[in-house]
Amino acid sequence: MISRRALELATAVLTGGFGVSVVVSSLDNGIGWSSAGVDAGTFPFLTGIIIVLGSLYNLVRGVLPVASLANVPIAITPIELRRLAGLFVPAAIFVAAIPLAGMYVASSLYVFAVLAIPRHQSVPRALAMAAATALALYVVFERMFQVSLPHGALAAALGF
Repeated sequence: MISRRALELATAVLTGGFGVSVVVSSLDNGIGWSSAGVDAGTFPFLTGIIIVLGSLYNLVRGVLPVASLANVPIAITPIELRRLAGLFVPAAIFVAAIPLAGMYVASSLYVFAVLAIPRHQSVPRALAMAAATALALYVVFERMFQVSLPHGALAAALGF
C-alpha cells in the first residue's frame, strides 16, 4: 500500500517544512543579542535549524539505496491505514469544528463520536462523558485559569 521509503520521504519533507517555518518566523522576532540579552527569536531559530538538519538527514537516508528499513516494500497495510484514518479523521474534523462550534461543543461532539460511533461505549454513557468533558474544560480554563477558550461562530450567532 504505502512503502516505508515513501513514508520516510514524506515525513522528512513535512518536518523540514515545519523547521523552515520556525526559522522564518523566528527571524521576524529577531535573533542575536540586544541590550536586554538574547532576542526572542534566537532559541526558536536554533530549534528550527536543528529540525531542518534532522529532516535533511532523514531525506538523504530515505533517498539513498542502502540496506535499511527504507527498503521494506510495504510499511502500512490497508488494515493499518484504516485504523490510522479512524484516529486521524475524527481529530481533523474536531480541529476544523472549533472555529465554527467552539471548543466546548466541538470537544463534546468529538468525545461522543469516538466513543459512541465505533460502539466503545453505550450512547448514554458517551453522552455523559461528552458533557463531563465540556464541563471540565469550562471549569478548568474559564473559571480556574481565567483563560477563555474559543467559543466559535455558533456562540457569536447565539449571543453568548
